[in-house]
Amino acid sequence: MGLLDRFRGGAARGGSVLRGGSGSGEDARYLAEWVRAHTGVEGYVEPKTTVTDVTVVLIAADGEWTRRIVGERGARRLAGDLRIPVYDVRKTGYPQRMRDYDARRRVERQRAFERELRDP
Repeated sequence: MGLLDRFRGGAARGGSVLRGGSGSGEDARYLAEWVRAHTGVEGYVEPKTTVTDVTVVLIAADGEWTRRIVGERGARRLAGDLRIPVYDVRKTGYPQRMRDYDARRRVERQRAFERELRDP
């Protein structure tokens, strides 16, 4: 059984890493590709809120990150399926590299905006 087969769901195969729905296969492929395209990826599971189900934030070594809904069951199986370490964000918090990455992106966007104003 391949990695993506496990994401496709079905009771006979023991369920799905991602919650059911039309986009879950696309999300599974996206997460798998994202992990392959980045180095040092770790997962941080975020709790269910009134707005969203359980989500996972994948964070690369350089701080780049992405977020997807995985559901309760998917959060437990994520580490094995993607072969990455997964942490509970309520216990560990987010890594500093994620905040640093966001800060760098804000500065880059601001500089691009200022250049556009100067050189239309």
